[in-house]
Amino acid sequence: MKADRITRVNELIRRELGVQLYRVVNRPDFDSAAVTFTHAITSVDLRSCRVLVSIRGEPADQERMLSILRRAHADFQEAIHRNVVLRYTPQLHFVLDHSVEQGDHVLQILHQMEETGEIEPEPDEDAPDSGADALGSEDAGDSDIPPV
Repeated sequence: MKADRITRVNELIRRELGVQLYRVVNRPDFDSAAVTFTHAITSVDLRSCRVLVSIRGEPADQERMLSILRRAHADFQEAIHRNVVLRYTPQLHFVLDHSVEQGDHVLQILHQMEETGEIEPEPDEDAPDSGADALGSEDAGDSDIPPV
């Protein structure tokens, strides 16, 4: 199977899981807003799919909510079978994804380094450039666009 198709299948499964999360897991001890399906990695034969899940909160809460997701995997698979047209419905395997936490940690370290002066802060991207006005003067660098 082509890589383009697998990529589309992965995205369809990830989106469908996000839509179905609120329908499938309807428990008072489960915070659906804290759960994000970050990636779906489907095997080439469409028989299995590893779903990476990012869960905000303490490690004990993360494990508890991950176990709730794992217990509901059959309901998620049924929803995928109903709503995503595939030759086979993959077996879902939920895995905790720590990449968002790691990214936040790196950003926190960079922020601390900026505050202590170890590195220079990056210029604000949202701030207007002092060289050209916000409307875009003729000197703004768009020489391939003729003036009106």
